[in-house]
Amino acid sequence: MTDSNDRSASVFVHPTADVESGAQVGDGTKVWHLAHIRSSAQVGAGCVIGRNVYVDAGVTVGDLVKIQNNVSVYQGVTIEDEVFVGPCAVFTNDFRPRAQNPDWTITPTLVRRGASIGANATLVCGIEVGEYAMIAAGSVVTRDVKPYQLVAGNPARPKGWVDAKGEVISRDVDNPPHQG
Repeated sequence: MTDSNDRSASVFVHPTADVESGAQVGDGTKVWHLAHIRSSAQVGAGCVIGRNVYVDAGVTVGDLVKIQNNVSVYQGVTIEDEVFVGPCAVFTNDFRPRAQNPDWTITPTLVRRGASIGANATLVCGIEVGEYAMIAAGSVVTRDVKPYQLVAGNPARPKGWVDAKGEVISRDVDNPPHQG
């Protein structure tokens, strides 16, 4: 991982992108047009950070993550390795947002390895998305998502189970199949 002040040749940052001093960006990562990575953010190796993506200070993004265009990843969010975040997805970090709140605290969100988040999904803070879970496009996720679980809707509800490749393997929402 290289500091934003000492980028290795294997990290590509588009000339219109802003990677602040103190941000860490891993080898082989590509940061595209108008993306903004704040100081103290950590982005792993082999990632793709799409156009107009905002990665806030203190955010951790693992290796081999793909964050598509127009995604906002706010402070308090941790994204583990091999996660896919579709275009225009949004993470929140405040249960009771107000323009002025001196008692404001960040509520963390965790996205586990291999999970996929569909386009235009909103993840309300304070949740955990399990390994290889699949969140359908346009979903509003207000509760934890179990590993390999498929959720959809507003609010997002269980719709079945997927395998590590994202294929639906069961529509029985109450009984997850054995993963192995």
